Amino acid sequence: MISLLLSQIDFIAILPFAVFGAIAVGAWAISETLFNRTSKSEERLMLIKQRAGDGKTGDDGKDVNRTTDGITRLLAKASPALGDVLKPTKPNEVGKQKQKLDEAGFRGEQAPLMFNTLKMVMAIIGFVLAGGGALLLNGMNISSLTYTLIFTGVFLFLPELVLSLIAKSRKQKVFLGLPDALDLMVVCVEAGLGLDQAMRKVAVELFSAHPVIASEFNICNQHLQMGKQREQVLRELGDRNGVDDLKTLSSIMIQVDKFGTSIGTALRTQSDAMRVRRRQIAEEKAAKTAVKLIFPLVIFIFPGIFVVLVGPAAITMVNEMLPALQK
Repeated sequence: MISLLLSQIDFIAILPFAVFGAIAVGAWAISETLFNRTSKSEERLMLIKQRAGDGKTGDDGKDVNRTTDGITRLLAKASPALGDVLKPTKPNEVGKQKQKLDEAGFRGEQAPLMFNTLKMVMAIIGFVLAGGGALLLNGMNISSLTYTLIFTGVFLFLPELVLSLIAKSRKQKVFLGLPDALDLMVVCVEAGLGLDQAMRKVAVELFSAHPVIASEFNICNQHLQMGKQREQVLRELGDRNGVDDLKTLSSIMIQVDKFGTSIGTALRTQSDAMRVRRRQIAEEKAAKTAVKLIFPLVIFIFPGIFVVLVGPAAITMVNEMLPALQK
């Protein structure tokens, strides 16, 4: 019976999965061996924590969370190596990537490295999935290699697409929340507050309604408290978000600060201009609706109407004319 079952198993088809499983188990074992070692000081601190009753231990006296330490440390150590593979080399490319991350709201020091690491990991996942699937379905040939390369490229640029969507959504939130922030700033300035105090008040009051624009003003307040010049802070406010209205607002606030003109009047004028622009954009989208509806009408609605109106007449003509032609 056992020999009959063994004769029916296709070992050639199982071989790729067995090799993949062996490589995965070997990588896990190596990571546990190399990266799950704790120093004497860590062991002493863990022992003190266990004696205090804070740590959760298993039956063997070891921390239950240590089972995932090896993989975590492996990823932490492999992140620079994976990220450096796709790291831009030219200064303008580095600046473009940083600008994209800033527009999406990822402004940490490790953001470019983590983004490049994510792209590399996604490329590896795409290569493994597509290569394994193509090898299982088609075997080792040119078409399998082509599918593998295509899926690897798609998975490689998938983080870029997600980052663009996040940046676009964030820009839209900034664009929609900026007029309300300007109105509140006008009220604060006309009540006697300075520009810095008005920005701080806007950051506090609009945090629940418009958290994105409130966080941007909060960053400006932090930079001002650190000692940066107001002109530099306002210029960075417009540059790091990529929103034209915010760049215009930054330029106006810099000019107002330089020449000493009325801040309230300038902010009120800018707020009115932004609301007019929002209204114009809405009217433009409404005007484009008729043109955009042509393609769904022609592709989906007109064929159905044609079948409903002409179908019965065509069936009647076929039933009446076909017997006459056969005589």
